[in-house]
Amino acid sequence: AASVDDAPADTITRRFRYDVALASALMDLEEDIMDGLRERGLEDSPCTLGFSVMIKESCDGMGDVSEKHGGGPPVPEKAVRFSFTVMSVSLHMADGEEEEEEETMMIFQEPKPNSELSCKPLCLMFVDESDHETLTAVLGPVAAERNAMKCSRLILSIGGLPRSFSFQFRGSGYDEKMVRDVEGLEASGSTYVCTLCDSTRAEASQNMVLHSVTRSHQENLERYEIWRTNPFSESADELRDRVKGVSAKPFLETQPTLDALHWDISNATEFYKIFQDEIGEVFRKTNPTREERRSWRAAL
Repeated sequence: AASVDDAPADTITRRFRYDVALASALMDLEEDIMDGLRERGLEDSPCTLGFSVMIKESCDGMGDVSEKHGGGPPVPEKAVRFSFTVMSVSLHMADGEEEEEEETMMIFQEPKPNSELSCKPLCLMFVDESDHETLTAVLGPVAAERNAMKCSRLILSIGGLPRSFSFQFRGSGYDEKMVRDVEGLEASGSTYVCTLCDSTRAEASQNMVLHSVTRSHQENLERYEIWRTNPFSESADELRDRVKGVSAKPFLETQPTLDALHWDISNATEFYKIFQDEIGEVFRKTNPTREERRSWRAAL
């Protein structure tokens, strides 16, 4: 289809091919890349070792996008957007006598990495982000293209010379709900409260200090296979305990991010106490009675 309007009425997703989108994004940055090379006196260098590009991937639900008037096609009324940001472009430089040794020199760094202006859309889907099957079907090919690009290079004409680009991907622009969905974990009401480790809700509430990142995409894939095949012929509860809340096939690798840490389990309780004290203006009183505290709780 030449434009969105030419697409069939039952289309639920529109996307760019990943390599084409990355090439387009880098061509948009041609001036910035050349400025970075000029500052270092390298604008005429062939840069034979190539450039390394850091890509941040993001995916989130866009909420209700239904048309409030008029009759459109009967598609789901929620949408999901998958996008990426070019975080930095660095140049590989040969370091000294040894050809194996190389250093990297930063050529371009995105000044506003969280701005919507630097965020390039890759795929738009009319789908509920909780619908794991449809999300897998739509984003599976995106993940396959991304994996292919990890071990290949893109050659583009930048500043009149062919330049070679390799890519590193960081899937860090996901909220907890999306991380659980793409990594095959149970939804956020699960006993397994953390997307970074195997803690249960009870364990997390007992241990508010010691944390470590133990989950990984590869481990989630292995656990899904155990969940699917049940090789030890265990009961449903035993099997669930063995796989620590993995219940669907993970299809996108994500980077650990802070918003998933399980210490947020007790934040609600702490804020609740603070709000009660604010309602009762406890800073004015030395020792409030139990009845007073009850009335504040009722007000809250």
